[in-house]
Amino acid sequence: MTGPAQAAYADHPLAERARAVMPGGNTRSTLFVPPTPPFAVRGEGAWVEDQLGHRVLDCNNNYTALVHGHAFEPVQRAVAGVVPRGTAFGLPTAEDVALAELLQQRTGLELWRFSNSGTEAVMTALRGARAATGRDVVIRFAGSYHGTTDAVVDVTAPGVPDAVGQTVVVVPQGDRAAYDAALDEHGDDLAGVLVDLMPNRAGLVPADPGFVTHLRETTRRLGAVLVVDEVITYRLDVGGLHQRYGIEPDLVTFGKVIGGGYPVGGLGGRAEIMDVFDPRRQGAVGWGGTFSANPVTMTAGRVALEHLDEAAIARLDRLGELLRGLLAEAGVAASGGGSLTRLREPVDVGELWWEAYRRGVMAGTNGLVALSTPMTEDDVRTIASALVDAVRTVKKETPA
Repeated sequence: MTGPAQAAYADHPLAERARAVMPGGNTRSTLFVPPTPPFAVRGEGAWVEDQLGHRVLDCNNNYTALVHGHAFEPVQRAVAGVVPRGTAFGLPTAEDVALAELLQQRTGLELWRFSNSGTEAVMTALRGARAATGRDVVIRFAGSYHGTTDAVVDVTAPGVPDAVGQTVVVVPQGDRAAYDAALDEHGDDLAGVLVDLMPNRAGLVPADPGFVTHLRETTRRLGAVLVVDEVITYRLDVGGLHQRYGIEPDLVTFGKVIGGGYPVGGLGGRAEIMDVFDPRRQGAVGWGGTFSANPVTMTAGRVALEHLDEAAIARLDRLGELLRGLLAEAGVAASGGGSLTRLREPVDVGELWWEAYRRGVMAGTNGLVALSTPMTEDDVRTIASALVDAVRTVKKETPA
């Protein structure tokens, strides 16, 4: 199936309206593909339809958040029971307690706080690490994405103050020598180390277990906080990817799948660290959020997680293995694990995105492929075929 041409989207009245009220017609940078991305009209299960009526298998899944695809009936039904009673309050609700209890049970992390995005979860974690240690410096790893706050983006990015570089030290992924050198220089001032164990932006390459163990040992020795970012990777294991590495982080950040399709961020960790947020304490870290832990999100997240059990994750893992195997057989470079795959071909990712989209598959704009529970083996074979054809077309190995 050949989809509409890019120009049909760029010239569409909806795109023109968007450009008139938003810079470049865009309010979310990660969704932009030139000249103009399609607009979603509806989604159901593994499928999305755009404003031109073109249907695609959704392998973006809102950047991994929609692990059950679109309009997941158990979540829809549960939310429908909550909304008539109120969507947000100036009081806590039983729903945030229930989600925290479930996450505590699944991960073993003692205490929890909720926010509205993965970015906010990371912000909360860094504030907590600095408050708990009384230190300022954070080490993170180049290429990993931890949201959009100043502390976790490139210090040369437009709008980021030079002063950020005085408290954030960036070292190459998995580079033990560079990491140890940073410890030698900043160890006495080190508040924490922030790491993603399989970072999407850095290619979905799993971290070396020995290096991860080294992070845990050194942070513990220095009295610094080890923060593991599981905003994306939590879909890979009921207890979190960090459990597969056999480590016990001090803090772990969450988002995406724990919201069941609604805005969410979460922070779980050891009571000793999380207690800095206890409002009963003098000098506690204050952290609000008008819609944090709203009952709609908390209910949706709880129900989504209840359906993302070990059996569901194992099935997604098998589908992911099938996809990567089919890509490898066709000579298409890819990496990843479980339900997450990243295309690693040296091609223009914008062109690749459009070629896949025309063939009925929507990937992430950086080559990310995230599977969902409604997908079947036949869907995965369709996805693999479309991606292989798209890669070959962009590389001009076959006619367009």
